[in-house]
Amino acid sequence: MTPTVKNESRPTHDTIAAMDTQFSAAGFLQRRLRRSALSGGWRIAVAVSAWGKRLFDIILAAAVLTVLLPLFIAVALVLTLSRRPVFTSDLKVGRWSVPFRHLEFNTDNVCGALLLRLRLHRLPVFINVLRGEMSFIGPRAMRFEEVNVRQRAARKRSGVRPGLLSLWWLRKKANIHFGSELDVDLEYIDRQTVSGDLGIALRALPSILYGPSSAGQPAQVDVLGIPVDNLNMEEALQYILHAAHGDVPQQLCFVNTDCVNKSINDREYRDILRRSDLILADGIGIRLAGKITSREIRQNVNGTDLFPLLCQRLKGSDLGLFLLGARPEVVEDFSNWIKKTHPGVPIRGCRDGYFDPSQEEALLGEIRDSGARILLVAFGSPLQDRWIAKHLSGLGSVRVAMGVGGLFDFYSGRIPRAPQWMRELSLEWAYRLYQEPARMWRRYLVGNVVFLTRVILSVVFRRTSKTSSV
Repeated sequence: MTPTVKNESRPTHDTIAAMDTQFSAAGFLQRRLRRSALSGGWRIAVAVSAWGKRLFDIILAAAVLTVLLPLFIAVALVLTLSRRPVFTSDLKVGRWSVPFRHLEFNTDNVCGALLLRLRLHRLPVFINVLRGEMSFIGPRAMRFEEVNVRQRAARKRSGVRPGLLSLWWLRKKANIHFGSELDVDLEYIDRQTVSGDLGIALRALPSILYGPSSAGQPAQVDVLGIPVDNLNMEEALQYILHAAHGDVPQQLCFVNTDCVNKSINDREYRDILRRSDLILADGIGIRLAGKITSREIRQNVNGTDLFPLLCQRLKGSDLGLFLLGARPEVVEDFSNWIKKTHPGVPIRGCRDGYFDPSQEEALLGEIRDSGARILLVAFGSPLQDRWIAKHLSGLGSVRVAMGVGGLFDFYSGRIPRAPQWMRELSLEWAYRLYQEPARMWRRYLVGNVVFLTRVILSVVFRRTSKTSSV
């Protein structure tokens, strides 16, 4: 019995002609890319690595297909008896821009619907791996219309096999902003190693558990009474820039589990958060709260990741920054970091956070005279949020004031950030605990548990009250 393939995305004659033209035009570029990729002193190392990866793909794909053989036979029998094709396929672009058929089980019947629900309909993709059209790890397999062979970066991307898992998929699942898909794919290609591929594979399962689900994504998510604005990184940046050009001063807060815990027992702080113009989700705890309550948090929009992106938008603009907080040497080093890494960002002034009440009026005058439109306050929560709420209306030209916690410490170099792989796994909190266990153990080991317990109990009580009211 030979399984049949249903070509759901069969191209038209015009499409095929266009593909022939595109791939023929790309032929010369493909040959040059092959030669350049294998030239010089790296030729043997690249070849060994590529063959080693291909051998691993063959062995693992063959093993998986052997284990799945009874399932394949059963599905083939059911679909054949129901006079339906066993496989459907989607036209994708593979290595060196060669098109191939991306296989899936046909889901156009009762058996297929069950496979779809169990997410088993994609298992035939291991056949693509065995045939050499795909790899286990690599850039996402794209459709023909997504590929532009005239773009140099895209041509470089086509030099590797597409993968079942990609670095872009992993980072997208982590709900963290890391630039465009093409940027991430090029980063993967430039740094590709066997250990790197293994790391992506090992990080895949936690990313599935932490990442976005099919739950709803409302405009606001209530987290234990705190209304978190459900924006992604780009939307948050647009909001800040629009507000900075506006006429009304606005307060922005980043909220993590520690902030929410503090607000439970601090009514004043809780009221300040509720009155804030924008509250952004910061950290894995808030994201897990969204999952538990079935109100998905779209992205981890923390200040440390947002700030470099904001600097890119501020270059050459008249939206000056004022930096307030941390120790004198830290705020100075942070200011120097901005000047070095983002020249052209206007810094209107900076001041450390060590001042007494008698100096506060002079400080406020300094901020007003600076002409800054964006104020960063690094006092730590809830002190920074209280200070902003108290003085926001008297800060002169400042239109966006945000509490940024340890931002100055990270970019000044005083406290190193967690390695990227830990951030992708949402384990930055564990790295901070490792760095300062005496100061952070209560916040993370006790506070996170208390927070999640409160979230779970709130869901249970809500369901119980709904049931009792019926």
